[in-house]
Amino acid sequence: MKNIAIVFFVLCVQLWNAQNVFLTRIEKINDNTDKFLYKKDDAIADAIYLGIVDVQGFSKDDAAVFSLLYKKAKEIGANTFTLKPFENVDGTPQPFNPANYRLALYYTPKEKLRVQNGMIYIFASSEKDQKINVNKKDYTLSPRTFIKIKIEPGEVYTISTKKLLGSTVKIQPKTNEDNSYFQISSLKVKSDTSGYGGLNLKSGDIVGLEKSYAEFLSVIYKEDKP
Repeated sequence: MKNIAIVFFVLCVQLWNAQNVFLTRIEKINDNTDKFLYKKDDAIADAIYLGIVDVQGFSKDDAAVFSLLYKKAKEIGANTFTLKPFENVDGTPQPFNPANYRLALYYTPKEKLRVQNGMIYIFASSEKDQKINVNKKDYTLSPRTFIKIKIEPGEVYTISTKKLLGSTVKIQPKTNEDNSYFQISSLKVKSDTSGYGGLNLKSGDIVGLEKSYAEFLSVIYKEDKP
C-alpha cells in the first residue's frame, strides 16, 4: 500500500506541473511555409486572424511549451501571435497568469512585419534570481523576468554572469535594425536541431535564443525596467 501511495503522489505531482496546449478555435486555415512564429505588432492591421490557442497548467520548461505552441500554430498556417488577456466582469483585462493564458494566432505578410528597433533582450531563468553584468553595470533578474538594453551600432557589449566559473559573451552589432536575445541559465539546455522553436549559441550559462522563442518569452515573462 505504501508503494501505491508513493506512485499516486508522483503521478499527482506530474499532472500538477503538466502544461497542456490546445487549439481551441480555428477561424481559418492559411497555407504558407513560413518557419518563424513572431509576436504581432498591435499596429498591424493587415494580419489575418486564424484562431486561438489556450495554454493550461504551469510548467518550468518554457522551451517545451513553445514547441507545442509552435506545432499548433503551424497546423493552421500561423506565423504571428498576440496575447489575448482574459477579462474581468467589467471588461478590464485580468493580470497575466502563467498557468492559464490564451494566444491569438495570425498570418501576417512578411512585408508588413516591422523592422526591429535594435535591442538586447536578456531573460532570467524560470527558477531563481540571476546576477549579471552588462558593460560594467550590474543587474539582478528575478525568475521569469527580462531586461532590454538599447543597441548603439558599433559598440561592444560584454555580458557576464558574475560567477567564478561563469560565462562571458561579447557582441558588436553593426546596425540597430535587429535584436539580440540571450537567457541566463544554470541548467543544461538542449538545442532544437530544426532551428525553430529552440535554443542555440550556448556559451556556458549564457544561451543565445532563436528569435521566435525569445519573442514568446517576452510575452510570458515580465519586463524589468532598469
